Amino acid sequence: MNDTHPGDGAIRFERVNKWYGESFHVLRDIDLVVGSGERVVVCGPSGSGKSTLIRCINGLEAFQEGHLAVDGISLATEGAEDDRAIARVRQRVGMVFQQFNLFPHLTVLQNLTLAPIQVRGMPRRQAEEDAIQQLARVRIAEQAAKYPLQLSGGQQQRVAIARALSLKPRFLLFDEPTSALDPEMIREVLDVMVDLAGQGITMVCVTHEMGFAREVADRVVFMDQGQIVEQAPPGEFFATPKSERTRDFLAKILA
Repeated sequence: MNDTHPGDGAIRFERVNKWYGESFHVLRDIDLVVGSGERVVVCGPSGSGKSTLIRCINGLEAFQEGHLAVDGISLATEGAEDDRAIARVRQRVGMVFQQFNLFPHLTVLQNLTLAPIQVRGMPRRQAEEDAIQQLARVRIAEQAAKYPLQLSGGQQQRVAIARALSLKPRFLLFDEPTSALDPEMIREVLDVMVDLAGQGITMVCVTHEMGFAREVADRVVFMDQGQIVEQAPPGEFFATPKSERTRDFLAKILA
């Protein structure tokens, strides 16, 4: 295994390009390095390529040009994908989506133990003990016997985060995890994410929650039209953005 080391770049994009069809150039010459233990927030307008970028990291989207490595494992371009490399990456990467993607016919506990038992062959008792620990991390252990539809949206998203943690990933990806929630439920999910950010796990989060970016991010990356326009530590990003496009975006989203 050719793992990276702190400072080498746990996630590395080098001139990555992706098209949908022949005309929609969704990612344009992406150069981005996320260091081990770093917390990066990716923001930008709808259609800027944020979700596509994050989905490339665990092989949910293929790219056509460039180089992308996760924990030292290279992901091949479209048409040359290596299923073994994708599987190795996914053992290291947990992902939380906009929609919770929980199995409604399974209890919360069963949603968390399914992958450890079926993918890793973990004994059921150990999987259940680990699942309860992860549910406790997201402050929802008491809901283990319930079904997803018996929970609020915020509780369901916290279950989804616990499920992502159940495989003990080195990296956590969040794709607009609060966008499907009612406003009063957003804070409970963000509080859990803040707690996780303090535990040393590498995080890449696509979000419009700028308060979270200020509080948690080591770096904020702004994307527009498939390109990285600007990236900087949050203090610099919010106080002295260099690009006119960034200033315009912040003026709208912080108004």
